[in-house]
Amino acid sequence: LGLYASNGLAWAEVDLACVLAEMCLVPIPTFFSDQQRNHVIESCVLDAIVTDSVAPFAGHGSTRLEALSTTTRLIDLRTSLPASHEAPLLPIGSGKITFTSGSTGTPKGVCLSHSQLLRQARVLADRVALQAPKHLCILPLTTLLENVAGLYAPLLAGGTVVIPSQESMGFKGSALLEPKKLLQTLSEQKPNSLILIPQLLQLLVGAVAQGWRVPDSLRFVAVGGSRVSEELLASAQSAGIPVFEGYGLSECASVVSLNSIEQNSPGSCGSALPGLQISVHESELVVEGNCMLGYMNEPSSWYPERVVTGDLGRIDEAGFIHIEGRKKNLLISSYGRNISPEWVESELLANPLLSEAVVLGDARPYCVALIWSRTLRNSEDEALAAWIRQVNGILPDYAQIRAWLLLPSSLQSTPQFMTENGRPRRSVITKNFQREIEELYSQTTN
Repeated sequence: LGLYASNGLAWAEVDLACVLAEMCLVPIPTFFSDQQRNHVIESCVLDAIVTDSVAPFAGHGSTRLEALSTTTRLIDLRTSLPASHEAPLLPIGSGKITFTSGSTGTPKGVCLSHSQLLRQARVLADRVALQAPKHLCILPLTTLLENVAGLYAPLLAGGTVVIPSQESMGFKGSALLEPKKLLQTLSEQKPNSLILIPQLLQLLVGAVAQGWRVPDSLRFVAVGGSRVSEELLASAQSAGIPVFEGYGLSECASVVSLNSIEQNSPGSCGSALPGLQISVHESELVVEGNCMLGYMNEPSSWYPERVVTGDLGRIDEAGFIHIEGRKKNLLISSYGRNISPEWVESELLANPLLSEAVVLGDARPYCVALIWSRTLRNSEDEALAAWIRQVNGILPDYAQIRAWLLLPSSLQSTPQFMTENGRPRRSVITKNFQREIEELYSQTTN
């Protein structure tokens, strides 16, 4: 069963019903592009989709539409499947297939069992140690972090979960366009716990500086999804925000380490949750314990004993984990979205108008690009702006280019900027163009 809906009571009802019925659920992120959404539907060979928005599925030949409530519909896809279709290859026990934020147009489906997700939620509830908490869901429930730590964990602790629509909190897609609505929701709901990404934590810190008061009810604010600076954590604590950094990944059923009220080391991502063992091999973090069942349609990945994370890090003498970067070039925005720069660059370079493109955005709220053209000489050229608008139209909002710089000369003309096979040396380019990059992020963009 696919689930494509905004945050709300209906999302939680369908999710929990699938847990009780031991049905395999595939949450489809509403921020996915058309290409990504179609990839999920077709690769999973969904029998049906529960949705609060029928329009995105008009081209899938659904033969039956049922009203489940005043807001949700069930689209039956079974009779529209071609006779030659084959069911997806799934490891035994798959209860949820979660697709990451989509580092490319064809994101992988991580298969997890209901039991391992609930097990992770139980140890999380113990680590947070709030009795019958009132949790406010801010992140999309399609995000495994909010699903496990924001829905399951509070309920298992005897608590209450409040699930406003993201639109009512000022979000449009994955971007917060009206922050005052989020602040108003926090003030009205008076939650005990929240889960934030760094960008939202920074918003709250700034709001306190402008006179907003942190609700006295707040006891635990978990932050994760991408790197968090120690300066931001210190500013949050000074502002009266009880923030605790954590670390996790979908392949390990979400959170794997977390600071807590009892054990807190600011600047670290906390210690490993019970039942997990985290080690470092050649500077890369490796997790053993509650590992995924495997990737959908990739039997060679099934039933792993350990997950090699791709994250560089270390573990200090007290057992606290410190993340130091990504092994590969994957960008993680400050909104916690995974973005492959090569993916976006390939879309930009599809037009011969551009000769070179380097996309940046790690730990930033949006992507920017350094580009070079053999024919253009002005970043404000309308042909360039029109092309970038066209490219943005096929990208999910979190991967769109919001600002760009037309370079005065080719990167290829400076050997240290590029490898011998023409790939950008990203760290060298970022360091060399640091001032220009900061200027791009200081611009007011829409």
